[in-house]
Amino acid sequence: MKQIRFGLQARFLLAMAGALLVVAAIVALILARQAATQREVLRISGEVVAQVLQQGVRKQGVALAESLAEALVNPLYYSDLDAIGAVVRNTVSQKAVSYVLVHDPEGRLIHDGSMDVASYGRQMQDPLAQGAIAATALRVQESPSVLEVDLPIRIGGQPIGGLRLGMGLSQMQTQQAEALQMLELRMRESGRRQLGWGLLLMAALIGFACVMGLYVQRTLVRPIRWLGSAARQIEAGDYQVQAQSTRLGGEVGELIRTFGRMSQSIAKHDREVRQMAYTDALTGLTNRLAFREALDHRLLGARASGGALALLFVDIDEFKRVNDTLGHEAGDEALLQFAQRIAGALEQEGDDEALLARFGGDEFVILIGDGRGAAGSTATRLAERLVCDLGQALNVQGREIFLGSSIGITLFPEDAGDASALLKNGDIAMYQAKMAGKNCFRYYNRAMDHAVERRLHLEQELRGAWDRGELRLVYQPIFRTRDRMLVGAEVLLRWQHPVLGAIPPTVFIDVAEQSGLIQQLGPKVLDAACHQARQWPRNASGEELFVSVNISPRQLRNGDLIGEVGRCLRSSGLAASRLHLELTETAVIGDEMLAASLLEKLHRTGVKVWLDDFGTGFSGLSHLRQVPVDGVKIDRSFVADLQRDPDDLALTTAIIAMAHALGITVVAEGIEQQGQFDLLEQRGCDLAQGYWLSRPLETDDLVRLIDATVIESC
Repeated sequence: MKQIRFGLQARFLLAMAGALLVVAAIVALILARQAATQREVLRISGEVVAQVLQQGVRKQGVALAESLAEALVNPLYYSDLDAIGAVVRNTVSQKAVSYVLVHDPEGRLIHDGSMDVASYGRQMQDPLAQGAIAATALRVQESPSVLEVDLPIRIGGQPIGGLRLGMGLSQMQTQQAEALQMLELRMRESGRRQLGWGLLLMAALIGFACVMGLYVQRTLVRPIRWLGSAARQIEAGDYQVQAQSTRLGGEVGELIRTFGRMSQSIAKHDREVRQMAYTDALTGLTNRLAFREALDHRLLGARASGGALALLFVDIDEFKRVNDTLGHEAGDEALLQFAQRIAGALEQEGDDEALLARFGGDEFVILIGDGRGAAGSTATRLAERLVCDLGQALNVQGREIFLGSSIGITLFPEDAGDASALLKNGDIAMYQAKMAGKNCFRYYNRAMDHAVERRLHLEQELRGAWDRGELRLVYQPIFRTRDRMLVGAEVLLRWQHPVLGAIPPTVFIDVAEQSGLIQQLGPKVLDAACHQARQWPRNASGEELFVSVNISPRQLRNGDLIGEVGRCLRSSGLAASRLHLELTETAVIGDEMLAASLLEKLHRTGVKVWLDDFGTGFSGLSHLRQVPVDGVKIDRSFVADLQRDPDDLALTTAIIAMAHALGITVVAEGIEQQGQFDLLEQRGCDLAQGYWLSRPLETDDLVRLIDATVIESC
């Protein structure tokens, strides 16, 4: 019996040992499988988190860069460092942004958001700089610590600079490491708990193993499958992941809940980014990008239904004066008031589907159309209302200012069949409204295209006109009023085209200013005038005649005016005291600090500076105390009505008296009658010029005039 008991016991023990070994093997297999599964979860989760965070940073960087580049077009075009700095600092202040660099097409730094811009004008030398400079379209570069979005800034298809936006990766990497560390810690805790379950499984044997298998299926495999499906959905760009309701504890349940919260956070962030990308930050209106997408959509609908659309291109007249004289905060306030007035007029005169957007700077666009072909009449009523409403006084910082608007209107399908052509036609029509005197509206017509083409043709012809000898200098003699002695001459530029004939200066000078060619022509005119003036004889009083040269605002702001003047004086041998530079009043007042510094340097060289067209600007006599000038030229509009308008006579008298009180010479231009000359002489005006005294002369004719005065005095 003992042998039998031993045998049964042994068998039992052997069976139990075998069962335990089988269960242990099963448990070991389960634990090994669980560990492998946890490692797989950790790896997949790490990859998903890294991809999601990196894509989020990339999309945010691209959206910010595109929005910022749009906002920088006008400030960069006008080299408005204050406006550039304000826009850059507003973006750099965002937590995710490491840096914002604005550079010119050659890679020299223009602004980095700092107040002093210590590296202004220096060539960028960092590892990502070459890629940023060479970028012809949106480009994304990445280093271990930063993701950089590079975007060239263009206007009219021509690059005027570039933008480098750096998004810091350190915060993303820290978040990723913390999430993975937390996940790994939870999984380790889960491993210890699962070991206890394994011991219980050994006691419950096969039945418990079956239950455990079902439990693993429910608590691990199914959630992992859901996580994988949700990760693929997010990877495809669909962030609206349906939340998974679960009561599971441990790391898997926490992972599911964390993943659900993360997907909601990403979806919210995506909505915010889209809001930023499609909304103008200042006015809250639709921006250029969103308007263009809406326009494409509306055009598709209009083509399908045979409806009509009208696009109104609204530009604020003389808006730059507000920024230059009252500051950019006042400019923003004026823009907000304009946007509100446009929205009010659109609410009363527009249709239900009207769309208003800020297109950039001081430009707004309106899209209207009711699908019944009446868009043209609606556009006319709206434009008339806008001209009236926008012409009313604005109350900005306690001041009343009057600006007005120029509006261009183009129609679909009459004028164009696609969005690009409609926007181009609206811009052309708006420009024609400005040419017509501003504060009005004009409809686009085919003839406007010819005007634009003619302007482009003039620009192309003007580029080589100096080298071809088509441009020449003439001189408007300037006389001293007390003895009518010829003392100097103002340089005037004339263009005699071999095919088009004589082109008025008002036409080609405007083309040169807007195209930037004035920066090439200005130094050539200055150099030629200095060389010719060096050959002039003395007048009857033995005095050397001065030569007066007009300086463009672009030369004042962007060029090396001091260096150009020095080079011309050295090469020609002309005495600095014989060179007078004429600057328009608005150009000087536009940046008083720059002008004051520049004019002070010119004074030290002996060159004299006059303010041209004085009295027509936005400044007043008080600025004469802040900007050092030697003379002012009373604008011809005041001189023309001296004999008929008591107000012009009183204002001219006041200008002369106040200028003399400040020790400033007064020059009157546009004298065409003796009565005008006599009135100015009686009031002590120092110098005078005009057709009554002498018409513009070639340099040889001017020399003969000087010789004739010398002979008469003898």
